[in-house]
Amino acid sequence: MTTLEMYTDDLFIGGDWVKSGSGTFIDVTNPATEELWARVPAADANDIDKAVQSAHRAFHGKGWRDIGAHARAELMRKLADEFEARSEKLANIITSENGTAISETRLAGGHGAGLLRYYASLADYVEHVDKRAYPDRPGHYTQVQRHPRGVCALIAPWNYPVALVMIKLAPALIAGCTVVIKPASETPLDLRVLMEAAQAAGIPDGVINLVTCTRHEVGHLVEHPLVSKVAFTGSTEVGRLLAEQCGRLLRPVTLELGGKSASIILEDADLSVVGPMINRTCLRNTGQTCYNSTRILAPRSRYDEIVEMVASTVAATPQGDPFDEKTVYGPSASAKQFKTVTDYIQIGQDEGAKVATGGTGRPDGLDRGYFAKPTVFAGVNNKMRVAQEEIFGPVLVVIPFENEDDAVSIANDSPYGLGGTIFTSDPDHGAEVASRVETGSMGINFYGSNLAAPFGGWKDSGIGMEYGPEGVSAYTRLQSVHRQGEV
Repeated sequence: MTTLEMYTDDLFIGGDWVKSGSGTFIDVTNPATEELWARVPAADANDIDKAVQSAHRAFHGKGWRDIGAHARAELMRKLADEFEARSEKLANIITSENGTAISETRLAGGHGAGLLRYYASLADYVEHVDKRAYPDRPGHYTQVQRHPRGVCALIAPWNYPVALVMIKLAPALIAGCTVVIKPASETPLDLRVLMEAAQAAGIPDGVINLVTCTRHEVGHLVEHPLVSKVAFTGSTEVGRLLAEQCGRLLRPVTLELGGKSASIILEDADLSVVGPMINRTCLRNTGQTCYNSTRILAPRSRYDEIVEMVASTVAATPQGDPFDEKTVYGPSASAKQFKTVTDYIQIGQDEGAKVATGGTGRPDGLDRGYFAKPTVFAGVNNKMRVAQEEIFGPVLVVIPFENEDDAVSIANDSPYGLGGTIFTSDPDHGAEVASRVETGSMGINFYGSNLAAPFGGWKDSGIGMEYGPEGVSAYTRLQSVHRQGEV
C-alpha cells in the first residue's frame, strides 16, 4: 500500500455509492509506517439521515422483513461466497488500517462468511411459531412468534473491524432487520469490500448501508427516530454514553465492552501446554483483543517458573512489519493507542512492578510505526492500575495466588467480566473452578469463541449476548397471539 492509495468521497446508501454532502474527510494513517495512506468522507447528519431512511424503506412495504427467513438465508449464503472470494483484498486493507498481522487478517473473510452461513442455517428457528397451552384454561392456547425489530445501527471498533460487524450483521439479516453500519474512524475502508460483495450477491437496495463519520456524529445515528436497535462493540467509556442515550429513548442496545480477563494457572498445569497458548489466549492481535487474559494468575509455589515461561515466550515472539508472514506482534493501531500502551508500561514501573521482558522505549530495529515493546510485569498485586485497567496492548501482568480460593477471588476482583482461562491437567476440575469466576465465557486449556454459543460480558464488560441463537434474539421482538382451540 502506498501513500493515499485509497481516496473516496462516497458512502454506500440504498444499494449504491452516493457522494457525501459533508465536504469533510477522515484521514487514515498506516500504523506500521505512520504514513497517511487513505481518506474517506466524514458523513454529516444529512448523510446519516439518508442512510437510515434507505434502511427504513427497505424494511417496510413488502421489504426485507417480508420475504421470509429462508429467502433471506439464500441471499446471505450468496453474500458469504462473494465476501469470502475477496479475502485477500480484505486482508490487505485491514492490515494497512490497523496493523494487525497479515496471518490474522487473512482469516477475516472466511470468518465473516462463516457467520453469515451459520445464521442462514437458523432460518427455521427464526420462523418457528411456538404454541403454548394455557395451564388453567382448556381449549385455549397462545402463538408466540418473532418479529424483526426494524432498522438497526451497528457500530464497530477498530481491532477486529470486520468480525465485530459480522457478529451483528448476520443475526440482524436473518431476523429480517435492515442496517446502517458505522465503522471506527481508524478502520473505515475494509467494510467497503462487504458492500461490493452485497452488490454482487444481489442483496436488495437499502438492506445494508455504510456511513463513515467521526465519533461526534454518531449521536445522529443512535438517536435517529427510525432506528429501532443499537449494537456496539468498543470501550466501556463509550458504551456507557450509548447506554445513556438508548435508555432515555427506551431503545434496545447490545454492548460488548472492555475486559481485563484472568488466566488461572493451577498447580497441576503442564507449562508445555500453557506456553503455546500465551499469544492466542493472552496477547492475540498484539494484545488488542477484548477477551484477552491479560492477568496471568500463578500459584506462588510455581511463580518464578511461570514468570520465566511467560517472559521467554513473549520475548521470542516475532514483532515487526505486519505484512511479513512471520510477524505475530504488529504495531498499536493508532498514535493514540500507542501512547496509551507506553504510558501504562511506565505506570507499571512507577507502581513497582518488575519488568520481566520489554519495558519502556521502542523495540530494537523499529524506529518508525506505533510499535511498543511487548512487556511482561512480575511482582504485581491486583490493586495496581496495570492489573485493574484495560491497556489494550502487548502488556501482561503475572500475579501470585496462595490457593484456588485466592485465585478465584483475585480473578473476580475486577470491574470487568468478559473472558478467561483455566490451565490444568484435570479439565473437569478446571470447569468447576471456571464456574466460580464472574465472567461471560471461560476456556479450559485454551480460549476460542464458538459461533453456536453465546458470547458477552458481565459487569462492566457489557449488556446482552452475541453469537448463537441468542444473538438473533437481540434483533427480534416477541409477540403473543391468544387463541381458542386445541394446541
